[in-house]
Amino acid sequence: MLQVKCFTFNPISENTYVVWDSESRECAIIDAGNSSPAENEELQGFIQQENLQVKHLLATHLHFDHAFGIRFVAQTFDVPLSAHRGDEFLLEHFSRQAELFGIQAGSAPSPIGKYIEEGDNIAIGEYTLTTLHVPGHSPGSIVYYCARAGVLFVGDVLFRNSIGRTDLWGGNFNTLIDGINKKILTLPDSTVIYSGHGAPTDIGYEKDHNPYI
Repeated sequence: MLQVKCFTFNPISENTYVVWDSESRECAIIDAGNSSPAENEELQGFIQQENLQVKHLLATHLHFDHAFGIRFVAQTFDVPLSAHRGDEFLLEHFSRQAELFGIQAGSAPSPIGKYIEEGDNIAIGEYTLTTLHVPGHSPGSIVYYCARAGVLFVGDVLFRNSIGRTDLWGGNFNTLIDGINKKILTLPDSTVIYSGHGAPTDIGYEKDHNPYI
């Protein structure tokens, strides 16, 4: 079974996900937003408690609130950051991003160690996450879809009853809406959506209730 644990971290209440195969115990950490020693300890403690092997450190995008914990996870579990090249410039402006929200960011995240492109497949035990490039919230926004488990990790592309903001660096409203319609809403209605902030939803619900789409 593919299992999902959500942690809500940092001053922006960002969702960090640990996703694992219950048989192999292989896992991916998606959007490491842990930003304090206590949050680092909470995340590491869970990994150790569940006897998980961290195989991937994945980013849906690289806005600062999704990147606080990248360096800690990369160094602690000896795993490179996987992200889309389109968001690489955001790492260079990590501190500036945070300052715009009145937050002191601390040390910069580790650089991208592996570039992800549309259609890449990422193995977690017997499960596969397929990547879809859905820019508009950021140029390099990636969503991760597991057809077998019926789950989709979307970062800040789509939320329950809302969409990601498009007024940040590299954002574009029309591009975002086009990507949502063509690449997300075409998936099965039962697909569970895990967003970068807030509660889970599903595609059927968003089709019926989301005023933006």
